[in-house]
Amino acid sequence: MSASDSDKDVAPSAQRARSGKSAKVGSKYARKQQAIVAAASEVINRDGVKGMTLANVANRVGLITTSVTYYFRKKEDLAVACFLDAIGRVEALVDTAAAETDPPTRVRRLLKLWLELRQRIVAREEPAIALFGDMRTLQKPQRTIVGDAYRQFFTKLCALFESPEYSWMTPTQRAARAHILSEQVLWAVIWLRRYDTDDFERVRKRMYDILLHGFAGAGRAWQPASGPIEEILRTIPQESASQETFLVAATRLINERGYRGASVEKISERLNVTKGSFYYHHEAKDDLVVACFNRTFETMRHIQRAVLKHTEDDWERLSMLAAALIAFQMSERGPLLRTSALVALPQPMRQEMIETYSQISNRFAGVIADGITSGSMRAVDPMVGAQMFSATLNASAEYRWWVPGATGDQAEELYSKPLLMGLFAQ
Repeated sequence: MSASDSDKDVAPSAQRARSGKSAKVGSKYARKQQAIVAAASEVINRDGVKGMTLANVANRVGLITTSVTYYFRKKEDLAVACFLDAIGRVEALVDTAAAETDPPTRVRRLLKLWLELRQRIVAREEPAIALFGDMRTLQKPQRTIVGDAYRQFFTKLCALFESPEYSWMTPTQRAARAHILSEQVLWAVIWLRRYDTDDFERVRKRMYDILLHGFAGAGRAWQPASGPIEEILRTIPQESASQETFLVAATRLINERGYRGASVEKISERLNVTKGSFYYHHEAKDDLVVACFNRTFETMRHIQRAVLKHTEDDWERLSMLAAALIAFQMSERGPLLRTSALVALPQPMRQEMIETYSQISNRFAGVIADGITSGSMRAVDPMVGAQMFSATLNASAEYRWWVPGATGDQAEELYSKPLLMGLFAQ
């Protein structure tokens, strides 16, 4: 269904938000509407779309629930307005960056604009932006409207890489690089919380350095996976056959629809089993989500341990880690659970999972730090590098949606090479 086909099913308020034809900017109506969107965006970032209600948004802006319905008839309409606002604001940054003369300068400008925006949001000088990950929970027609807007934004992001001097880049390569860039920008929202806003400019420089030049030290080159990748994957521990089936199906559904969008009914339907069968294996959906995260964490730990035992060359270790993790994403047992699922988890489950993920990310940072010491890698910020490494691995699992025409066999070159050698490495 196209966006135009679905307009008739959406409240007028959501249509106005989409087209930008709401009340005149600066009017009392527009200011109140913007305040509602800002409050709802904060709730979405904390509790997800499923956890956002008109009542709790109304409470935040000092209104009664029925007053909010004057602006947004249903909470789904409000969610659409939040995501369209978020996409529009980020798209405006891309439009500004596109005015630069060459792709590397455009990427640098986009990072600068994005980090400055994040700094203003943290300082409460600008309203929050709804995190894109929970867009997955929307149903049609709202999902169609938001999806169309996001695809328009992504098309512009791909265009940042267009230039005569980079004519060697195919549309597939541009799309993969744009996907990597988008994932870096959006995942940074999570790990930037560890930094004071005074450090954002330094972080931006470190991020841009890695995006431009990658990790490879002098004399090191990228090569397709070598070593016992298949053997590493084959020795990853498995649950019982029935439990493994549940975990794989649930992981895929959570990645597609988000934590709150993956209901017990949908998981059971995906597996063609009854809800009774689901509860035989898991007391509640939260138990299954925790099991999915634990499976992802154990898979990553197994791959890390196997690679570290296989070679003592730090550059080879990082290259093999990327290859093995991407290979798992493409395998029948994949993918790994996306880190975006962390955002909508209930507290304190969210904090526990984030801490575990941080431990795994620290091991990537350790490999990078060792590589810098040995001279096989460039002198980069290991902590920032580890987060960017993880973000690219996350992106690779969704190549089918954002890199049309690509195959699983191409995923390593499309994602691992730009990560390790830089976005503009031929």
